[in-house]
Amino acid sequence: MTALSFLFVLNSCKEDEEIGPAPTITAGTAAQGTVGATVQITATVNAPEGIQSMTVLKNGQAWDSKTYPAGTTTDSYTKDYVIENLPVGSTVTFTFQATDSQNQASTLATQIVTISAVPAKQIVDVTGVLEGNVTWTKDKIYKLIGYVRVGEDPTIDGQPTKTGVLTIQPGTIIIGDRASKGTLIVQRGSRIVAEGTLEEPIIMTSERAPGEREPGDWGGLVICGKARNNQPNGVFQLEGGYGGFSGGTDDNDNSGSLKYVRVEYAGVPINPNQEVNSFTFGSVGKGTKMEYLQASFGNDDSFEWFGGNVDGKYLVAWKGWDDCFDVDFGYSGNVQFAVAVRGNLLADQSGSNGFEVDNNGQGLLVEPYTSGTFSNVSIIGPKVDPTTQISNNYQNGMHLRRSNKLKIYNTVVVGYPNGIYIDGGSTQTHAANGELVLNRVVVAGVVGWGSNNFGAGAGVPNGFAVRDVNTASPAAPITIGTQKPSEWFIAQPGNKIVADYKTLGLNPAIFTNSPNFLVDAAAAESLTKGGAAPSGAFFQAVDYIGAFKDTDWTSGWAEFNPQAQTYR
Repeated sequence: MTALSFLFVLNSCKEDEEIGPAPTITAGTAAQGTVGATVQITATVNAPEGIQSMTVLKNGQAWDSKTYPAGTTTDSYTKDYVIENLPVGSTVTFTFQATDSQNQASTLATQIVTISAVPAKQIVDVTGVLEGNVTWTKDKIYKLIGYVRVGEDPTIDGQPTKTGVLTIQPGTIIIGDRASKGTLIVQRGSRIVAEGTLEEPIIMTSERAPGEREPGDWGGLVICGKARNNQPNGVFQLEGGYGGFSGGTDDNDNSGSLKYVRVEYAGVPINPNQEVNSFTFGSVGKGTKMEYLQASFGNDDSFEWFGGNVDGKYLVAWKGWDDCFDVDFGYSGNVQFAVAVRGNLLADQSGSNGFEVDNNGQGLLVEPYTSGTFSNVSIIGPKVDPTTQISNNYQNGMHLRRSNKLKIYNTVVVGYPNGIYIDGGSTQTHAANGELVLNRVVVAGVVGWGSNNFGAGAGVPNGFAVRDVNTASPAAPITIGTQKPSEWFIAQPGNKIVADYKTLGLNPAIFTNSPNFLVDAAAAESLTKGGAAPSGAFFQAVDYIGAFKDTDWTSGWAEFNPQAQTYR
């Protein structure tokens, strides 16, 4: 006897001829949809004696049931069904049966849902200069052919010959043409409005199929603004000359907004040893908004700021080749909540760092200084345990050099051969004067990795939590005021050096393609305590070190295994 068999009971108080007919039921028409789509399941019931109940099975198993108030005589049943991950062409059968107030059962009615294929999206080739208001929609895939520019700004004077506003809808896919070094460049005076959502991030990625993608498959996203920098005359061209000009005098310049945007497999070489970064910000101003950005498997830096003062929150640098956060040319903005995770063998021949920071390429004492403020950053190096083989090109969790005045708070560095290197006399002077700031910074080693848990040992060129001797002249000590850098570091508020990163409460899964970023509050030296946000309205109040405590802000929009994703 099935779940839909009902016992007919006659009402002894009525004669047989007084009882009305059994209810009738009609199911909705057959439906189809793609996985994840919502389909309505419907049925119409006619029950002269009044409806008592409705039972619905899905493929023979109980799915829904309803009981109706006494006296109900007709009913229209509706419920949403979200199509599950089933093979294309398969079907799901919904079966309906109703009973009336006399326990008379209807016959069965069925509605069938067929799983259909996702229609192939049209690929739209995009070339040249975009002018005026342009919108890219999620029902198409946009392919960048060569350097695609939003606006045109060919001269140094900052007067663009064409301007544009590119609006990108949530869920839109953009791919870069490998052969022509496809790159998206937003010129001075123009804007990009790329605001994805948690459920539908905007994805800029390789044109190649899953399993074939490589760092450097296309260019990346470049934004050129009009804010100040410390280059001669306040204007410069990005490395390789591909981006046009950046710079000006408007620190409130607005280049648009980025939200929930992923850039994957970028970094094509423009010239030998001149690659595009995943995200490049050239003198981008404070009027620009950016948050929830992920750079994955880029062939150069994940994020690089060349001057400007744009603020940002919730940044992910995932297994890039060169530096995670590169800061140059007088950048003075704010960043809070950023995580960088490295792959063990993915490092650049130029030397790969978590932070690489310069005032400018020559280390000149010129204004505006590179003096941005970073808070709540997790720099996760490649070394999981002493047996993990890593590239010899890995260098420092933080390489602070060339006269910069960066300020870093509430930050953790683990798994690098060298934790912090404050490089150069002017940089060391800025540290001694309190202009280069490291407060509530934790540097942690890997137990058993060399003689001091930072890779020190025979044949290992690095291996320091905080470097006290110059790399070019190992016999020459470094001083910050009258102290060794390691002494100066420990003397700053909240800083500490920890022998074993595992005592910090970091989850070992942080190194995997399914990272768990949450921190164990019960760990011996847990990062869940000891933090305090820098001053200023931009910074959210915190009481912890690193990018995470008990909330994973990457959940739902970030992707840590893009090689396996099918985007079209």
